[in-house]
Amino acid sequence: MFDSVRDDLRATLDEIRAAGLHKPERVIGTPQSATVAVTAGGRPGEVLNFCANNYLGLADHPDVVAAAHEALDRWGYGMASVRFICGTQEVHKELEARLSAFLGQEDTILYSSCFDANGGVFETLLGAEDAVISDALNHASIIDGIRLSKAGRFRYANRDLADLETQLKEATAGGARRKLIVTDGVFSMDGYVAPLAEICDLADRYDAMVMVDDSHAVGFVGPTGRGTPELHGVMDRVDIITGTLGKALGGASGGYVAARAEIVALLRQRSRPYLFSNTLAPVIAAASLKVLDLLESADDLRVRLAENTALFRRRMTEEGFDILPGDHAIAPVMIGDASEAGRMAELLLERGVYVIGFSYPVVPQGQARIRVQLSAAHSTEDVNRAVDAFVAARAALKD
Repeated sequence: MFDSVRDDLRATLDEIRAAGLHKPERVIGTPQSATVAVTAGGRPGEVLNFCANNYLGLADHPDVVAAAHEALDRWGYGMASVRFICGTQEVHKELEARLSAFLGQEDTILYSSCFDANGGVFETLLGAEDAVISDALNHASIIDGIRLSKAGRFRYANRDLADLETQLKEATAGGARRKLIVTDGVFSMDGYVAPLAEICDLADRYDAMVMVDDSHAVGFVGPTGRGTPELHGVMDRVDIITGTLGKALGGASGGYVAARAEIVALLRQRSRPYLFSNTLAPVIAAASLKVLDLLESADDLRVRLAENTALFRRRMTEEGFDILPGDHAIAPVMIGDASEAGRMAELLLERGVYVIGFSYPVVPQGQARIRVQLSAAHSTEDVNRAVDAFVAARAALKD
């Protein structure tokens, strides 16, 4: 059977490459850090890493690594089971309690990824008589999670409050029993922050719940790193927060839903990705607890990340690059053409800076970009070297 499909698949892959949309996976031979050894043209070499979600530089932090080693000895390698059978240890309950306190929510439930967390919320909470109102640029996991539910689907233009209100009116007029507004806290391809205070105001006006995927914010956005609800002063007004342990919070894997107690209780009973997926590895849970210790004891990493971000954005603007406005550590350098973005990334790698060109379908057609991601692990010299490499790569691209 497959022989008849093979040629079609090869043709599709050839089309992807010809359009400049092919996404190669490079192999690194070191721990995730500000500098990594990456294979370029068959030759390994040390390069500056500006494409990881390692916002606070904790992926190889010695205290986090030590906590992981200790947990491996104490709790073992894995659970070999799902939570409700024999897959819950004390370390999982402790992490859920700590995340609840950190995020200002009543309870938290752990998942193997934030993709699974988003995949498990909508089908559990919403039925055919309900409505979900989703930002047009929400993460793919939110989109897929909504598809799993039978709820009515309404989409509003990115961060467009007038359009959001229009969709809320339509959902209300349609007789929706429950209404859930869902948005990314920070939109991963742009670095833009959702206007949560205004969203919560509309939710109050139209009797809707609010859900925020804060994967690109928790740990470093807000006065104490508690994410976009803290940044906007609405921690007590957001009903559901989903997020990941795989970015600022250590960079490994795992996700969570922090929410009202009744919501979490129902997810434990009916959320399919939770009920049918193995428990988060105990070593990750224990290391994540150490990450929370570090975040709650000092703000030096958040300060350093903010300084690096401001420096990069200022210097790139001075050099004439088209960088999307904002102050988030996601700093998209707009290129436009997909092939040109890919070529620019290759030229930067040759100059010792590892970044990735993003193109369709990850971003809209004609809006290809290089998404630079700053880290607290970067030094001032690292940031300046990266900007200089961009200038040199741009010149080489024009030759």
